[in-house]
Amino acid sequence: MSTKDHIAKQISELQKVADEDDANIERKLDELIALLTKADIDSIKVKGYQKKFNDAIDKSSLEAFKQLDNESMSREDLLNNLGRLLEEHPVNSSLASVITKKSTTKRIVLALLGLTMITLGFAMIIMPAPPYFEMFTVFYFSNDDGVTIMDLISLVIVLCGVYLLVVSIIKHKRGI
Repeated sequence: MSTKDHIAKQISELQKVADEDDANIERKLDELIALLTKADIDSIKVKGYQKKFNDAIDKSSLEAFKQLDNESMSREDLLNNLGRLLEEHPVNSSLASVITKKSTTKRIVLALLGLTMITLGFAMIIMPAPPYFEMFTVFYFSNDDGVTIMDLISLVIVLCGVYLLVVSIIKHKRGI
């Protein structure tokens, strides 16, 4: 048996399995439609079912692409798998725009969180704290002033905010 015949045989077997899966999905969808027409369902339940169905469809189409995150695969294997996945799960512009919007929203929220932490940390350093809150002085500038543990905690908060801000900017520059 030649390689072309072998490949053609494998493709036809895969198409049979895919057709069987399609037939099963069609049958289950028909059953679902029949159940929904018989049941007395209010609009809230309908919206819940619709959201659950849409989430399942979105999850199944995106989960397949997460298989390509394997760094041990060669470039040729990745390219073959990507081609196969794009044939099985086409990515349209609306799905791509949803992914882009989610990514942008995450970066913006991360940057805002970083800016908020920086502002909070500096506010904690600048504003006077009650004496019971300014616990111990680590380093004295004078008899009445110095660096306290509260100031060090504030600096840690500022550094965490700077880290979050830098991470959100770096992810934006790299396009991740």
